[in-house]
Amino acid sequence: MKEAVIVSTARTPIGKAYRGAFNNTKPPTMAGHAIREAVKRAGVEPDEIDDVIVGTAMPSGSAGMNIARMAGWAAGLPDSVPAQTVDRQCSSGLMAIAMAAKQIILDGMSVAVGAGQESVSLVQDKGLGWTLSEQDETVLAASKHAYMPMLQTAEIVAARYKISREQMDEFALQSQQRTAEAQAAGRFDDEIVPLVTTKQIVDRETKEVSFEEVMLDRDEGNRPETSLEGLQALRSAIEGGTITGGNACQLSDGAAACVVMDAKLAEQRGLDPLGYYRGVAVAGCAPDEMGIGPVFAVPKLLQANGLKVDDIGLWELNEAFAVQALYCRDRLGIPNEIYNVNGGAIAIGHPREWPNDLVRHSRRRRSPRRKPDLQQCHCSLLLGLLQIIWSQKSTSCLLRYLQKHGWQ
Repeated sequence: MKEAVIVSTARTPIGKAYRGAFNNTKPPTMAGHAIREAVKRAGVEPDEIDDVIVGTAMPSGSAGMNIARMAGWAAGLPDSVPAQTVDRQCSSGLMAIAMAAKQIILDGMSVAVGAGQESVSLVQDKGLGWTLSEQDETVLAASKHAYMPMLQTAEIVAARYKISREQMDEFALQSQQRTAEAQAAGRFDDEIVPLVTTKQIVDRETKEVSFEEVMLDRDEGNRPETSLEGLQALRSAIEGGTITGGNACQLSDGAAACVVMDAKLAEQRGLDPLGYYRGVAVAGCAPDEMGIGPVFAVPKLLQANGLKVDDIGLWELNEAFAVQALYCRDRLGIPNEIYNVNGGAIAIGHPREWPNDLVRHSRRRRSPRRKPDLQQCHCSLLLGLLQIIWSQKSTSCLLRYLQKHGWQ
C-alpha cells in the first residue's frame, strides 16, 4: 500500500484577534502565504499539486466561496490546481491534512496540500452572529444544546467532572511558561514564515481609524510575565463560574499548511519526511460538553493501530480551555511531561481550525523534554474530535532527524 508523508510545513505567526497585526488581513492572503511557503520548502512546482484542501470553521465573508480555491490563487498556484474547503470546526485543518494523505494513499495522487486558516477579526462577528440568529428549531428539538456557546460547555465540564479553578489556573500558568521557554529558545522559529501586512488601528478616544504597515515574525499573544497570582486575580467570564481570560485560549488570526507527498516520490527526490501518516479517528460527544472529544476518539484510534497510551511518545491536545485539556489528559492517563510540552493554545492562541498541532509536530520533536527513542506522536484538534498519529519509519531515521536538529 502507498504511504503518505509530510515533507514540509509552514505557518504564519499567530496574531491577536481584533487588536493584532492580522486584524485587517483577509483569509486568502493569510492562507495563501502559508501555502506558498510550504510549497517552496517542499521544492515542488506549483503545477505538480494534485489538490489543495483548506479547513476553516467560519466559511463566510472573505473566507467564503471556497476559501481553498481563493487561497490557492493567492499562493500563486495555477488555475489547473483544484481546491476544496472542509469544515469540521476546530479540527478542520487537521481533517484537511488527513484528507490529503488519504487521497495519496487511496486515490493515486502524488502531492497534495493540507491547510487551515481563520480570521476571527474579520469573520467571527458577522458570520457567527448570523449563524446564532438563525437557529433551526428542528435541530433544537433533537438536541437542545446544539447551539450552546463553548464558554458554557466549559463551565459544564468543570462542574460535571469536578475540576477546580485552582487546577485550571495552574495548568494555564504551565502553558504560558512552556511557551515562553520555547519561544525564548527559538523552537518556533523555523516553522514560522513572517508576513508583512497592513494593520488597522482604532484610536480609543476618538475612534478614528488609521492603518500602518507591520511585519509579524513571532506569535504575539503569549504572556511570558504571567504569574499564578495574576491568574487567580482575574474575574470569571460568567458570574460565579471558573473560566477566565487567563485559563482559556485567546481569539486569534493565523494560517498553516503542510505539503503531503507519496512516500516513494519523496524518497526519489531525496526529501527527508517529517512524518508518516498512520491514521485518523473521529468521535462525537454531547454538545454540552463538546471539549472532551479526545476521551472518545483517542481510544478508537489507538485500538485501530494496535497501540496503548503508553506507546505514544508525545501528545498534543488543543487547549481551548484548561478545564477540557485537564480532563482529557487525566481521563486518558497521559503523563504531563509529554503533554503539550511547549505550551498550547492558552498561551499561544487558537485560530480555530488551523492544523497548528500538526504543523508544530516537527518542532515538538525538538523539545528537550523528549527522549531520543520515541517514535509516535499523537495530535488532536477540535478538542479531540479528530486525532492523527504520525510516526517515524524507524528509530534510526528518528535519531538522524534528532541529530540534524541538534538534539543530544
